Order: sequence, then structure tokens, then C-alpha cells
Amino acid sequence: MRPTLYIVAKAPIMGRAKTRLARDIGPVHAKRLYRAMMAQVIRQVRDPRWDTVLAVTPPHLLGHVPDWDGLQQIPQVSGSLTPRLAALFARKGPTLTIGTDCPQVDATDIAAAFEALRHKRFVFGPADDGGFWLMGANGPLPGGFFDGVRWSHKETLSDVSERAGGSITTLRTLTDVDDLKALRQYRQSLRH
Repeated sequence: MRPTLYIVAKAPIMGRAKTRLARDIGPVHAKRLYRAMMAQVIRQVRDPRWDTVLAVTPPHLLGHVPDWDGLQQIPQVSGSLTPRLAALFARKGPTLTIGTDCPQVDATDIAAAFEALRHKRFVFGPADDGGFWLMGANGPLPGGFFDGVRWSHKETLSDVSERAGGSITTLRTLTDVDDLKALRQYRQSLRH
């Protein structure tokens, strides 16, 4: 099976994306930042060595968002992150998922993750908030794999990696830009 990278994305609709950040900086600025981060991630991770697919929400905007033109798109299943990730990891072969919250991610990271899956069953890109910016697996994953994971929690990565067992590779730690504190931290990292 050909390696596949899924980018989990929301349509850039004011009030629907980056809601935690919007509480700190306002919905207009949050929408602008989200669109910029999403465009940057998409631009930086596309590569002919793997298929890049957008898993998008809301499904009725599939094919109607100019920011997504030229990319293969599939609708996200409804529900929490548990069924959405389960659906993406139901395919056979090397599969990666990322979001659009880490504008630092690039094709070098994705290539390293696919390389890691040649030797290990799982690969994670840890986020400094306790979650992850990338998850990869040689699928399909068993049903119920994500059940009970505490999403958006300081133990999210720990919960998921515990289910993965010992066959794990870990990539570099990045900042998930979800709130003003993380945005400042990301901007500070750009200065260094």
C-alpha cells in the first residue's frame, strides 16, 4: 500500500476553528491565523513520495473551500476524535495523521515518520502540551484502539502510546498553537 498522510482540517469558518485561541485574540484574528497555519502546513508537507489527503469538516463543504483546491479530500466521520482517528487508521498500510496546529511541521518530519514505520508499528510526534502533532501506524488498528483516550489533556500522548505497546518511534517535540500562550511560545521559537 502507498504511504498516506491525512491532514485533519476544519473549514476556515469564523467561530468554528481555533475557538480557544479566539477567546484570547478574537475570532477574526483567530480565523486569519488558522488559515495561514493551515496553508503553511499543507504547503510544507506535500511530497510525491506519499499521498496527501485532507480529512475535512464540515462534510458539506467538501470541494467548496478554495484553501483546499488541488488536494484530495474526504469527509471526517462525525463524533469526537476517537471515531475520526479510528476511521483514518482503518486502512491497511503506513498511515500518518496530522492536524493544522503545528506550523513547524514539514516534509522532513513526514519522511522521518514514514521511515520509522518501516521498523516500528507506531510513530508519534509529541506536542509540548502532552498531546501529539503526528500519529502514524501500520494499519489497520484494532477496533476500540482509541476508546478511553483523554483528548486535549496533558496525558493524551501517554494514553495513546500505552495502547501502542513497545513498538514506537518518537519524533521531535513541537508546539500545538491552540491558545495565546502557545502562540507566543511558537513566535518566540521563530526568533531563535
